[in-house]
Amino acid sequence: MGVDRGLTSYGDEGFSRFLRRAFLASAGYDADDLDRPVVGIADTSSDYTTCHREMPQLAEAVKRGVLEAGGLPLVFPTMSLPEILLSPTSMLFRNLLAMETEELIKAQPMDAVVLLGGCDKTVPAQLMAAVSADVPAVEVVAGPMLTGSWRGQRLGACTDCRGMWARHRAGELDEAEIGDVRSALATTGGTCMVMGTASTMACVTEALGLSPAGTATAPAASGDRLRAGTSAGRLAVAAARDDLRPSTLLSRASLTNAVTVLMAVGGSTNAIVHLLAIAGRTGLDLTLDDFDAIARRVPLLVDCKPSGSGYLEDLHRAGGVPVLMKTLEPLLDLSARTIEGGTLADRLAGVEPAPSWQTTIRPLDEPLGPPRALAVLRGNLAPDGAVIKLSAATPELTVHEGPAVVFESPEDVTRRIDDPALDITPDSVLVLRNAGPVAAGMPEAGSFPVPRRLAQQGIRDMVRVSDARMSGTSYGTVVLHVAPEAAVGGPLALVEDGDVIRLDAPAGELTLLVPDDVLEQRRARWTPPPAPDRGWRRLNAEHVLQAPQGADFDTLRPAPQGSRGARTGSGDEE
Repeated sequence: MGVDRGLTSYGDEGFSRFLRRAFLASAGYDADDLDRPVVGIADTSSDYTTCHREMPQLAEAVKRGVLEAGGLPLVFPTMSLPEILLSPTSMLFRNLLAMETEELIKAQPMDAVVLLGGCDKTVPAQLMAAVSADVPAVEVVAGPMLTGSWRGQRLGACTDCRGMWARHRAGELDEAEIGDVRSALATTGGTCMVMGTASTMACVTEALGLSPAGTATAPAASGDRLRAGTSAGRLAVAAARDDLRPSTLLSRASLTNAVTVLMAVGGSTNAIVHLLAIAGRTGLDLTLDDFDAIARRVPLLVDCKPSGSGYLEDLHRAGGVPVLMKTLEPLLDLSARTIEGGTLADRLAGVEPAPSWQTTIRPLDEPLGPPRALAVLRGNLAPDGAVIKLSAATPELTVHEGPAVVFESPEDVTRRIDDPALDITPDSVLVLRNAGPVAAGMPEAGSFPVPRRLAQQGIRDMVRVSDARMSGTSYGTVVLHVAPEAAVGGPLALVEDGDVIRLDAPAGELTLLVPDDVLEQRRARWTPPPAPDRGWRRLNAEHVLQAPQGADFDTLRPAPQGSRGARTGSGDEE
């Protein structure tokens, strides 16, 4: 335990201990300090990650909690993944952050780790790392921004970003107005204050039992957020002393509880990919079929954009995840363990039901929406599965049949979507391919815009189908994560302009209405896109798995699989 864990290799252990203490003395540590359990604090703050602007204060709060509990806090930086200021997509680098964090946890002396994340891909990467390193770990999120306003309208990033931009494209807001809106959307530090991926993963992490109770929703600028950090520091020391490692906490019950909360909040489709990746690291069984089964029995309870009208600060005031899970209690497995050392039953024992004065958390018998906020689709266009966020879709479009208009890449969408010569009608099904994990790192390109000329006619939504992802803040009838992806020869690669695609989301079906023999002829002519020739992108293309396996690397799971077979195989073969 302590600073003697994982000694540097000099061929002389005594010298390694001597030298380590000599250099720690230069930082002001004495023998009493070095006898304490060491808690590493993984810091993802960066000037590029504006959502983490308040993280230095949060790190100080964690340090205070560690010191109060008798531990020695040591902060270490890791790479940061800004959602907005990273090209082509932060998802391309999620596995890189997971690798870096895992290796630093194992390579540096620490008896426990507190992981400071927030902006979308940092939290899943850190959880994947924590599971693989299997050192006692506590996750603390940066917390959401506070809302702003424009002309009396409450605004928040980034569902309102998309809504206002759509109005600008449709000609409803001029340049001066959209400029004013831009200054009102993100006015404080913190992550998006709607139920985007960051907020979803914060709620899911608390549901997993890996962050302190009641800490998912506290705004970044609040005292509650700093108290969350202090609590995490104390818990990390206790977890080190009691050896509460992820392998002792996470179970099938933890995972199904997290999926239950995901459905109840109408959370981001990205959380499906991330939870599959986390489960894959544990070796526990979790598939798309589990998501579908749980979705069918869990109604939408939380009124939060884009599936509702509220924001994260409203959910926090209503009692946050503890009150939500109290409401969901009949649907949860209360035997799941938590970072506090007890069970979920212990966590919820002292939680009062949702107060009557609030309307953000609805009761089970009066939900905001029906079950299946998120739905899994299958069919000859997505034999290994696809997903759709029904709670944010246009109901009239969830059963739809129309001709395909195919785009070869996100860049192709940018070039051609507003071309007036392009034969697109409101009935068209817009298809984007070569945007999956292998081809492009799976960017959030799936909710690409409605053509400008149709937007100006009042069309706000169209059916879109892709092997990409979409932001959790997005809305619309958007089919995502089509697997296998086009770049590895999935059926999406064979779609041609004019082919009829049928979506029947209530039935869970996505069908390309083209005869099998025609598809086989097209397959014989198909060639894969060129692979990257160097660096991380080459490693990603060679080792990343498909969406139903969490888009993790085959080399990072407990039982590595061959990269080619695993990427093209069914997600149910795990």
